[in-house]
Amino acid sequence: MKLIEGFDSNYRYILVAARRARQLQSGARPVIETNTRKPCKVAQEEIRAGKIKWMIIPVEKSAAEQASEFFEKGAAS
Repeated sequence: MKLIEGFDSNYRYILVAARRARQLQSGARPVIETNTRKPCKVAQEEIRAGKIKWMIIPVEKSAAEQASEFFEKGAAS
């Protein structure tokens, strides 16, 4: 399957479309005119029209993960 423009992976595209579909199911209004009423299809059309913006929010590591990395670096030295 070909990558959708603006996405680094098809998986990310599916995640964004699913989140937008949930918003539509919860009462959000579509930002484009469309003939379909299915939230998944509306979300996909909005994304392809360039109307939906997204960004990656980095997740901070837990204290256990930070400690593990610290000790791994110390053992390598």
